[in-house]
Amino acid sequence: MPSRTERVAAALGPATEAHLGAGDVSGLRRLSGGASRETWSFDWVHADGESTPLVLRRDPTSTPLGMDREAEYRLLEAAHGAGVAVPRVVFCLGEDDGLGSGFVMERIEGETIPRKILRDPEYADARPRLAHQCGEQLARIHSIDPDGLPGLGTPREGDHPAAALLAQYEMILDSIGEPHPAFELGLRRLRTDMPDCSELRLVHGDFRNGNLVVGTDGLRAVLDWELAHVGDPIEDLGWLCVRSWRFGNDDLRVGGFGDLDTLLSAYVSAGGRQVDPEAVRWWEIFGNVKWGVICLVQSRTHLGGAHRSVELAALGRRACEMEYDLLTLLA
Repeated sequence: MPSRTERVAAALGPATEAHLGAGDVSGLRRLSGGASRETWSFDWVHADGESTPLVLRRDPTSTPLGMDREAEYRLLEAAHGAGVAVPRVVFCLGEDDGLGSGFVMERIEGETIPRKILRDPEYADARPRLAHQCGEQLARIHSIDPDGLPGLGTPREGDHPAAALLAQYEMILDSIGEPHPAFELGLRRLRTDMPDCSELRLVHGDFRNGNLVVGTDGLRAVLDWELAHVGDPIEDLGWLCVRSWRFGNDDLRVGGFGDLDTLLSAYVSAGGRQVDPEAVRWWEIFGNVKWGVICLVQSRTHLGGAHRSVELAALGRRACEMEYDLLTLLA
């Protein structure tokens, strides 16, 4: 019986050939990721021997998690057109390709593992540039007109963009069925002190160290747009500051590689609006609640037997880190 890799390669070849001309799939391998949402790296070797490095992102079956792949394809097209550092999308899968919903995009060479980005000598020159580059990229992301882009969650008219998010995570926390008073306290404080939001913009939703491709020259690409939505753009700035994404470099608030002043200065210089640091702090507090609750949910996936995984179990234990960080921020 053919392996999964062999089955994907057999379907991927004809689909790619229809868009890029005669050639063969080479070096196909699945990258780390979820059980239902798959990412594969491969090279398309053309008939003349030249190779094009590519990535397949697909959902073998329908999934309720994040936006569907066709919507993500459209979003990446719009981001590329706005000058955001994203992989260029090559083609969207068709219904007859036998690969489910998905698309193929170019592969950007570089590092995504935060530990390496923050510590390896080869990225020493890149690290001081990253906060400034992140500010520029976020300004470009937030300049994209979300009208006409499918699959984006949007706040109800008249609602504060944070209100639905707070209600969502409160509901999830209640469903877990065990006490987590630090998160309850965080939600209560966040509800009473929501920052002003003058305009709704496209929000990446998961802009952080770990979803960035970094080379020796700095930031090369922004990945993982599945959580994009319409909301307060400051959400992205606060999420990037959550201590979990500093990976031990706690004195550098922005991703473990930079400071907030540099991030905000670059953001405004690239066309973003003036930002109140207290609003960033509010969204940083929210980010700790959000990530902590997500970790609890992931552990329940393991404990309930839906998907047994040491990684998911370990994430559940990490919730206490977010509780500590949250109490420190609230104090």
